[in-house]
Amino acid sequence: MYRYILFDLDGTLTDPKLGITSCVQYALGKMGIEEPDRDKLEPFIGPPLLDSFRDYYGLDGEKGQQAVAYYRERFRTIGLFENEIYPGISQMLEKLQKAGIHLAVASSKPTVFVTQILEYFGILSCFEVVVGSELDGRRSQKDEVVREALTQLLHGTEMEGKESGNMAYRQDVAMVGDRKFDVEGAKAYRIVSVGVSYGYAAAGELEQAGADVIVKTVEELGERLLESI
Repeated sequence: MYRYILFDLDGTLTDPKLGITSCVQYALGKMGIEEPDRDKLEPFIGPPLLDSFRDYYGLDGEKGQQAVAYYRERFRTIGLFENEIYPGISQMLEKLQKAGIHLAVASSKPTVFVTQILEYFGILSCFEVVVGSELDGRRSQKDEVVREALTQLLHGTEMEGKESGNMAYRQDVAMVGDRKFDVEGAKAYRIVSVGVSYGYAAAGELEQAGADVIVKTVEELGERLLESI
């Protein structure tokens, strides 16, 4: 039985493609790079922005930081709300909450934006803990986000011994996400990894990452999360 569940945001609870890809286009344009095809920018959904600008467009160091700043220039006022909650998510969260499961959000997106998005879609109250990255770049890697979310959700006591490899595998804690980074974050802390293939993972990505469970729809996700209650 899952007593604690962490959810990724982008590609898991909401579909952020329009907002994220439009803001990446805007930032690239400011950097003198034209990319008319937003579909090519889907890999930006999930990992830290700075990593993506470096990996896909060679913008590292100061250039990468500037690209992130341009991205947020548009995102904080427009892109933030170019987003849609996946059908059935609100109802699923309500059922999980009523079942007494403790819920958290663990996202690589800055916490301030995560909170605004959850509030915008009326689901902020479903979560006991909301953790993201910091605007200054701290806690941008998914394992760091997962660690902080677990520390807050489990009040820190269960986190002892992880670095030394002594932490027991937790069958009652799950991390739900659509990318390999979510699976890797779960494995780093020996919790169950639940991959959702309706998000933005490439074909075979979740399988290759070793997700413990993979579901195709929001409906199936709800069934799997509730089945052991």
